[in-house]
Amino acid sequence: MCMWFVNFWLDRMSRLDGLNVYLVGGAVRDRLLRLPVKDRDWVVVGTTPDDMLARGFRQVGADFPVFLHPETQEEYALARTERKTGHGYQGFSFDTATDVTLEDDLLRRDLTINAIAEDLDGNLVDPYGGASDLDERRLRHVSPAFAEDPLRVLRVARFATRFSALDFTIETDTMQLMTDIVASGEMAHLAGERVWSEMSRALMTPSPSVFFRVLRATGALAALLPELDALFGVPQPPQWHPEIDTGLHTLLVIDQAAAMSDALPVRFAALVHDLGKALTPTEKLPSHHGHEDAGVAPIEAVCERLRVPNACQRLAVMVARHHTNCHRVFELKSSTLLKKLKAMDGFRNPEQVNHFTVACEADARGRTGLEHRDYPQAAYFRGALAAARAVRNADIAATGVTGKAFGEALDRARLAAIKAYRAEYRSQTST
Repeated sequence: MCMWFVNFWLDRMSRLDGLNVYLVGGAVRDRLLRLPVKDRDWVVVGTTPDDMLARGFRQVGADFPVFLHPETQEEYALARTERKTGHGYQGFSFDTATDVTLEDDLLRRDLTINAIAEDLDGNLVDPYGGASDLDERRLRHVSPAFAEDPLRVLRVARFATRFSALDFTIETDTMQLMTDIVASGEMAHLAGERVWSEMSRALMTPSPSVFFRVLRATGALAALLPELDALFGVPQPPQWHPEIDTGLHTLLVIDQAAAMSDALPVRFAALVHDLGKALTPTEKLPSHHGHEDAGVAPIEAVCERLRVPNACQRLAVMVARHHTNCHRVFELKSSTLLKKLKAMDGFRNPEQVNHFTVACEADARGRTGLEHRDYPQAAYFRGALAAARAVRNADIAATGVTGKAFGEALDRARLAAIKAYRAEYRSQTST
């Protein structure tokens, strides 16, 4: 094994003989921050695509030459410059001539902390002060060309989210450039898939609310997610929501969801669970009767626009429609609870119901001063489903019923199981 590794390393290095190769981007940044390095990207200076192909690298990407190392599968990109030619993040032309320098390549990057390189001997190349900005916990753009790419508004917001626990802040001038990009109308040219890519990654951080706070501060939230932005300033009854503002409540909920679950559908459902409250007529505020069903259409609009995965959309719609049923599950009749479990496809997909209860618990805790409240409804909801699922189809079939009668008998057995579970639960909690 040891000899195999030596040969592997020698072969890997032989492919790089004579090349000016530098480790760049996140790998350098995260190592300097003493964070785990997941992916490594490389820049090659002063060579051609033909040379890379001759060395056994495989070219990928149509816009500019990026090559995969045949052993490590790590990406090696030719040093390049770029020029704005149109709208959006794709509106660029690239130059990968052999006279493009490493400094030229680093200059096109978004933030100084992502514009640090390291040679094969471990020496840093840091022409734009990225290491200093890491020390100062500062997110700062590399050059005015930052304003040419609207996707960078989302990227900076995501970095602010990812590094919020390390107390990183966005430089004032960078924040202004982000605001200027939004004001220019460039955000409208971003493909929904790219918006979702950045947003979903932000949702998977420990404090996703930071992402949406940054977007709102730049105006990008209104441009990209008007359904969510519309929640800010919408009041709720203070006896249930001490934070009053529905937008603030939503931010509290997604951070609660992040603390409780690593499942992206749960976090997305928490984000959009109250979109229906933005549609409540002014004369009915702060009450929001009917907001559950009203929220379905805006959720579906967001999902279609951003190409949100089906699993996320299904759970989001479920949580929007039924979260208040979970909150008041102790008040529901056993027959009503059975209907809800069937409507939520709980018998075929119990994990989806588990995710549903987590999102509902996040909603209950996403309220100022109530972050640590008990929420027994979640366990009760899951327990009722488990009791009903314990009824075996084979036992019903053994009675000889078929067709419609089989379904009716199955429902009666499940209902009886839920009633028995309820009686047992009440007996245990009353002692």
